[in-house]
Amino acid sequence: MKIKVVIRFILLTLLLANSTWAQGTLGPLTLDESIRIALERSLAVHSAKEGVMGAEFNRKTARAFFFPQWQGQYGYTWFSSPVQVGTQSATSIVTPPKPSGDPSATATPVTVTIPETTRYTFSLYTSLTQTLYAGGAYMANYRSSKLGLEISKANVEIAKQNVVLNVRQNYFNILRAEKFVEVAKQAVKQFEGQLEVSRAFFEVGLIPKNDVLQAEVRLANAVQAQASAENAVGVAKSSLNNLLRREINEPVDLVDILDYKPFPLTFEQCVGEALQQRSEIKVAELSVGQAKESVKIVRSGMLPTVSLAGNYFRNSDQFFLNGDLSSDRWSISAVASMTLWDWGKVYNQVGASKVKVTQAEDSKTQIVEGVILEVKEDYLNMGVAEKNVNTAAKSIEQAEENLRLNEERYKYQVATAFDVLDAVTLLAQARVNYYGALSDFNVAKASLERSMGRMYP
Repeated sequence: MKIKVVIRFILLTLLLANSTWAQGTLGPLTLDESIRIALERSLAVHSAKEGVMGAEFNRKTARAFFFPQWQGQYGYTWFSSPVQVGTQSATSIVTPPKPSGDPSATATPVTVTIPETTRYTFSLYTSLTQTLYAGGAYMANYRSSKLGLEISKANVEIAKQNVVLNVRQNYFNILRAEKFVEVAKQAVKQFEGQLEVSRAFFEVGLIPKNDVLQAEVRLANAVQAQASAENAVGVAKSSLNNLLRREINEPVDLVDILDYKPFPLTFEQCVGEALQQRSEIKVAELSVGQAKESVKIVRSGMLPTVSLAGNYFRNSDQFFLNGDLSSDRWSISAVASMTLWDWGKVYNQVGASKVKVTQAEDSKTQIVEGVILEVKEDYLNMGVAEKNVNTAAKSIEQAEENLRLNEERYKYQVATAFDVLDAVTLLAQARVNYYGALSDFNVAKASLERSMGRMYP
């Protein structure tokens, strides 16, 4: 009985947990959550991280040149006719001819060397080589591979920053499109109300049929504008789903963070931060370092290479290299080699490598200048959007008051139906301008922070 109660309790707990989790997943999606999902699923970020792994392998490969190389070779050879592989000494008793008159002569042992032959041989060869000096090529190659690793890590940051910017832009585009839908719905309701008033006035003969027709046309235009706005929302949400690598038609519900907060930094402060944090500038600096290391690698061809080698060789007519016919030998050698004349090939290669250094430095300068220009453009765009937010906010108040006055005047037949319809249109446009400026400000702020090298959040 107790076991059943425990099982029921566990099942109920799991059911509640799943229900809570499901409610959490169906809740509004925040900007931070969107960025986290995009970074986890982004193929661009994944590819950049794979590049880091590849660069790490290259660094380890360059490090391996500092250690000795051990080589081995085992072979079997069959000859068409027997060959001599060694000699064998044997002692035999030879009886020399007796001199005449010498009865005391005896046999004398003699050592005879007999050549050994075979038709097949087994051989083992192994060597251990350590390069002591290679003109600085190995060290320069290792430093270049380390710089390549740092470049790959910087590329990961660049990929992340690009993903974050795209998410922020898509997020605010959805919020703007949703606000436009709200404005369109409000305009439709206001045109519907005005159409009812116009019809009522027409029935009692206060206004002509033309006023009713104008109200109907304005209402039809507002309905079309609402349909276009709703379609824009669908496109924006599909774009965000694609960026987050979700199903293209998966529902999207976002937390509304479309607001205005003044940016505290000056242009000079933004430029200073960008020059310190932009990963693109770091990559350019590392590329210059790699180009300089390439010059050292090529220049090493003008210097000698010194190495120490040990060799061992064993030959036999048996598979395990033993037996009477086995023989071995070993040697240790120090070798210094250097190309004395190559018709200027290395010299010209060094000159070409120095040109690449100059090109890398020029590329770095262009990137720095481009970063400053990018910060300038984003800062100005944000300033324009900031001014538009304040202007549009005031225009909404004015447009609302204008609509109220025209509706009151129309009730007393002081204003025409066109005045009211025009006031409704002006109010809708003022609201669109406000939400558009608000969205532009947040997008421009996101672009500015990206150009400054910031990572959000």
